[in-house]
Amino acid sequence: MPVHSVITGDIVNSTKLPPAAEKKLLHNLNDILQPYKFEFYRGDSFQVYLEEGKAALQLALLCRTTALSLDPEENAPISDIRIGIGLGQVEGSVNTPGSAKGEAFILSGRSFDNLEKSDDRLIITSANDLANAGLLVISDYINAIFRELTAKQAEVIVELLKGHTQQETADKLQKSKSTIHQHVSSGRWNEIARVLHHYEKITEQLS
Repeated sequence: MPVHSVITGDIVNSTKLPPAAEKKLLHNLNDILQPYKFEFYRGDSFQVYLEEGKAALQLALLCRTTALSLDPEENAPISDIRIGIGLGQVEGSVNTPGSAKGEAFILSGRSFDNLEKSDDRLIITSANDLANAGLLVISDYINAIFRELTAKQAEVIVELLKGHTQQETADKLQKSKSTIHQHVSSGRWNEIARVLHHYEKITEQLS
């Protein structure tokens, strides 16, 4: 039986964002989440249900880089997204995340609550203690990389997370391939890709 996943997220500094930036971010997040069952609440918080756990981290990082890639406006804070991922089973079919129940929802909410006690932006939890040891390393590694990520690096990584090549990214962003390659390297994309691979291997063991 495949492990399910639930993402509970909250936009950091949303109330301090200029209205245009907040509107753009919410629009982009809605586009990203369209293939999944998701729900926004309190304006800047959301929950997403995925039938397969292996896709959750890539989606979470896509949400985070989308926020981080916003052009910083004068006196506007850098925006990020605080995310708790829960891996587990759910009860019955899920129509809307807000009314659903099950292990994955409980673990996601609990993980998210734990983030409020730290400066981290990502935590992943399952019901398997051995898997959690590996998931903690993954969370810590991603948190360390993303603390240093610039808006320009995040803009490029958004496209790579969507499956685009460096050339396609250069064409879309209207930048030279050498500039894109520089942001790929300084944004530590190869490390992010390896972490995503290891995460998928762990979720396969949970199934």
